Amino acid sequence: MTRNCLVVPRDKKYTDRLREREREREREREREREREREREREREREREKERERERERERERERERERERERENERERGEREREREREREREREREREKRRERRERRERERETTSRDAH
Repeated sequence: MTRNCLVVPRDKKYTDRLREREREREREREREREREREREREREREREKERERERERERERERERERERERENERERGEREREREREREREREREREKRRERRERRERERETTSRDAH
């Protein structure tokens, strides 16, 4: 006979023992289900921690990208400022050159005027 077959009980003690064993098996199955649920909750907590660590790594990568963009912007600003300074220096040089040319022209005119006066 199989375990699941109903057997006509011989006496009440036998029936009680069968029922008790079945209740014990059911309690054990329930404890096992509870242990499995707890293991699953633990796995879920671990997955959540890993997701949080990944989010933190992503935030750190984003902060690093932002710092890199800021450094690049700073380099570009510095380069633009240096270019403006070079342009101002070229402009000052052009002004000095114009003044020098005007001075030389005035000197030549004075020489010419002074020669004409003689």
